[in-house]
Amino acid sequence: MKVLKFGGTSVGSVSSILSLQKIVEKEAKHQPIIVVVSALGGITDQLIATSKLALKGDDSWRTEFDSIVARHHKMIDAIITDPHDREVLFNKVDSLFEQLQSIYYGVFLIHDLSHKTEDTIVSYGERLSSRIVATLIRGAKWFDAREFIKTEEKLGKRSLDSELTNKLVLDTFADLPRISLVPGFIAQDRDSGDITNLGRGGSDYTASILAASLNAEVLEIWTDVDGFMTADPRVIKGAYTINELSYTEAMELCNFGAKVVYPPTIYPVCVKNIPIKVKNTFNPDGEGTIIKSHIENNQKPIKGISSIKGTTVITVTGLSMVGVVGVNRRIFSSLANNGISVFLVSQAASENNTSIGVKDEDAENAVKVLNEEFRLEIEDGRMFPMHAESGLATVAIVGENMKRTPGISGKLFETLGRSGISITAIAQGASEMNISFVVKGSDLRKSLNVLHDSFFLSEYKVLNLFICGIGTVGGKLIEQIKSQYEELKQNSNLKLNVVGITSSKNAIFNRDGLNLDNYQEELKESEPSNPEHLRDVILKMNIFNSVFVDCTASKDVAALYQSLLENNISVIAANKIAASSTYEDYYHLKQTAIQRGVKFRFETNVGAGLPIIGTINDLRNSGDKILKIEAVLSGTLNFIFNEIGADVPFSETVKRAKEQGYSEPDPRIDLSGTDVVRKLVILTREAGYKVEQTDVEKHLFVPDDYFQGSVEDFWKRLPELDANFEERRQKLSEEGKRWRFVATMEHGKTNVALKEVDSTHPFYNLEGSNNIVLLTTDRYKEYPMQIQGYGAGASVTAAGVFANIMSIANI
Repeated sequence: MKVLKFGGTSVGSVSSILSLQKIVEKEAKHQPIIVVVSALGGITDQLIATSKLALKGDDSWRTEFDSIVARHHKMIDAIITDPHDREVLFNKVDSLFEQLQSIYYGVFLIHDLSHKTEDTIVSYGERLSSRIVATLIRGAKWFDAREFIKTEEKLGKRSLDSELTNKLVLDTFADLPRISLVPGFIAQDRDSGDITNLGRGGSDYTASILAASLNAEVLEIWTDVDGFMTADPRVIKGAYTINELSYTEAMELCNFGAKVVYPPTIYPVCVKNIPIKVKNTFNPDGEGTIIKSHIENNQKPIKGISSIKGTTVITVTGLSMVGVVGVNRRIFSSLANNGISVFLVSQAASENNTSIGVKDEDAENAVKVLNEEFRLEIEDGRMFPMHAESGLATVAIVGENMKRTPGISGKLFETLGRSGISITAIAQGASEMNISFVVKGSDLRKSLNVLHDSFFLSEYKVLNLFICGIGTVGGKLIEQIKSQYEELKQNSNLKLNVVGITSSKNAIFNRDGLNLDNYQEELKESEPSNPEHLRDVILKMNIFNSVFVDCTASKDVAALYQSLLENNISVIAANKIAASSTYEDYYHLKQTAIQRGVKFRFETNVGAGLPIIGTINDLRNSGDKILKIEAVLSGTLNFIFNEIGADVPFSETVKRAKEQGYSEPDPRIDLSGTDVVRKLVILTREAGYKVEQTDVEKHLFVPDDYFQGSVEDFWKRLPELDANFEERRQKLSEEGKRWRFVATMEHGKTNVALKEVDSTHPFYNLEGSNNIVLLTTDRYKEYPMQIQGYGAGASVTAAGVFANIMSIANI
């Protein structure tokens, strides 16, 4: 036989209760079943709220009561089609409502609501729903749970009388009907006969008691979710159903916020080794979650992540606690005597403080109780007044395999630390099945997401990208991300989630990811933005695995990097300004990234998509030393000096470079050598030398006065240089040489200059906008390492930025 329990949502609407009917009738074809039902969804809360109104003498209790009646009547009218059955059911239900109304009226008149009366009031939820379901299901026999579920009072608390209950259940169900219908939650005091209950969620417990007493084949809990999830799906979109859990894993998850099963439910069936199956009434064909003693092929170190919002950590501290027996007993006894539950305990090995976790609503009373308990010690200075920190959240990672997997705690702390999440308190039992810790409430979503992602519970590794700048590079990058999105999901289990896009004037954000098909239209309709607003929104969103991608040339945007890195947001910069600014700022950014465990990547600052900076870093990290760098680093200038000819004057080559997207928006940045100086400074710093832009010796080929005034003035004057350049070019051609604007670093000394190279030089045949770098090192001394390829262009630069993104994803 089976026991099937249906929760409030499963009997909360016409469609759900009809689904319940189909499930029950299908199961009953194969074996006898016992069906346990909760009150209609939300009714228990409404019954309690109505009693509070009556207690206050508020006449609106009548309106609330009438709505309860109306809801049940409406349900009966919708699902009971037989006139005779409907009439009989209405008589039973209305008789119960008459009793309930009298009780409410009594509370209203005398302004008193005892525990006994309140227990009686809430019992009507299940008594009413079970009568409705028993009538709906043909052949079902209704049983009164009060006749066989018995409770007793022990030490001021209500508990199950297991021995008596077990005997009465066996007697009651000695001859099992095809379908037995039992109201959950309700019980009766074994001595007084008063109505009692098994606590909120007690319908699960009722079903478990019946399953254990009758040695059921399985206990099925039918609810509104597909089973236990790896995390709260309202917080983590990628959470999925856990197929199998052990009893202890399920218990740990339930105790820490996973409200799928009422925790006491597990023990009775666990003792009898009866599996629990959690199924979805709204998706009956789903696999659900099976809970049993032994799990086959249990490979994952953790099974799930659970959390409790509204946590307060109270710290009991004082030198008098060290070595004194009985302090913790006093802490927990005083709290228990005042009905305050502690769900987390963390104690320092020095014994001079103990931290406990309680619910926010219990915090004020808990502090008061503990201050009173240790009043004498506080007065004479042996202990300090209680310190309480509220607005926190408790997170638990759960899994039996943690005890067989070294490094779980280390990975936990490293993952949270890298994401900028501080831990207020931590607790881990010797069983190593549960590691619980407390974080700021504002960090809960981020904590859950980053842990779900890091411990391989997510189907995909997720990077959340904020892309700043949608010009030539930024626009191409978004195109590339869009085109590769599905490929990366399928083959690399990587999800690139673009959560923010900003132009020079507007910005759009979406925590779940932006639609890259129409982001430009969304930007046009969005609110105005600026760098400071951008930073504030990003920090407020507080998203895990965040990466800020700067595809601008803005000084104001570059100024955001330090703040972003300090808040554990990785930065990828196509923008050269930060890495080529003062050495102090550059060094500070690099060190902040290292200290925070995030990445500051700027490969495309030099050579667009060429792996120049990465190669230098790899050489240095392997113990090599960079002695000399010779490079053509400006794709724009190389394009210009490759295009120049008898038919193409100097001014025309500059114009072509601008039109074809090789130059900066203002080509004077390229012609002045500023861009090359920046790049040389960046390479020199990455090679291990301290250098400023002002240290670079410059030998330029355009007079300084051409860089004064407006861009329009520059374009007007530029043809004045054509004749001189053509004269020099002809002489150069006769000598079999070519111009190359070369950046050089040798033992930390730097210079840029327009040089003449002959056909034997590696730079001679450099075509188009290509870049080339020669690295002379301790290992590559006689034959320098050569890196060559496209050094300019939106597509290759965007591809270089994309490669940096992938390096952060470790793909």
